[in-house]
Amino acid sequence: MASGKVRHIGVLDTAAPDPDRLALWGLFQRSLSALGNTDTSFEVRWAHGRTEWLAALADELVKLGVDVLVTAGTPAAAAASKATSTIPVVMATGVGLGTQLTDGASKPNANVTGFSDLPPGVSEKRLTLLQAMTGKGAPLAILCDRGNPSSPLALAETRTAAQPLGITVKDYWIASADEFGQALAAMKADGIRGFVVAPGGLFFAQRAALAGLAIENGLATITARREYAEAGCLMTYGAPIRENYRQAAIYVSRILGGVKPADLPVDEPTEFDFVINTATAEALGLTPPPELLAKAVAVG
Repeated sequence: MASGKVRHIGVLDTAAPDPDRLALWGLFQRSLSALGNTDTSFEVRWAHGRTEWLAALADELVKLGVDVLVTAGTPAAAAASKATSTIPVVMATGVGLGTQLTDGASKPNANVTGFSDLPPGVSEKRLTLLQAMTGKGAPLAILCDRGNPSSPLALAETRTAAQPLGITVKDYWIASADEFGQALAAMKADGIRGFVVAPGGLFFAQRAALAGLAIENGLATITARREYAEAGCLMTYGAPIRENYRQAAIYVSRILGGVKPADLPVDEPTEFDFVINTATAEALGLTPPPELLAKAVAVG
């Protein structure tokens, strides 16, 4: 698809440029190039988990006149969609459905499309796995980010999923990583045994700190990304994130070729990874049931 005209790609990421994140964007760039998009340049902006930075970073990319904005994390997608109604926005990761970023899976908003992180059924599965580790009837919670527009949806999905399981889920909210300790100490004081980590770049960027505090407070965790378990969280159940970046490259390539974002449906994952950190389980005094270990990838 090389045409001699350089196409400018803006990248807006809620998280920080750690090796895992850099590898994902490297995969995106290689995938885009493999599709024939060799005349491209990239402008990358990182929020380092500071969602309050995103609006200014998105405005900066829009003023540079990029041809497409690619985002990671729902807050980044929200900031990009507020910054422009004309430049196409492709979510590599994010929860588009139900957060006013898109009108529905088959009909995205005029300039926003991409890949959703919270497909139907995944919240129930995470609660079931967490309950299997902590014991039936154990009090559970969800940790949400006040700055992430997907958190209310994650909370609603989790509470809906909890009802048929007979589980009551208490919600705890933070606005920055500085509040992790206070929130998890409150969980411990309230008798919570485990919690779901809502999707979000802030949590991803600070996953090692979050994992350490969870262990310190005797709390089991389940998250959406394998990298969390590798950083010390107890469990992960979610879509393989690398595929999102490959697919995002395909969407960007099609948009550069003239396809409108509104003609590209918001896609949802159909395959999921289940990971258990066995060292964390031991630190928490938990023994994963054999049937769970048989289905999981063990790390730690």
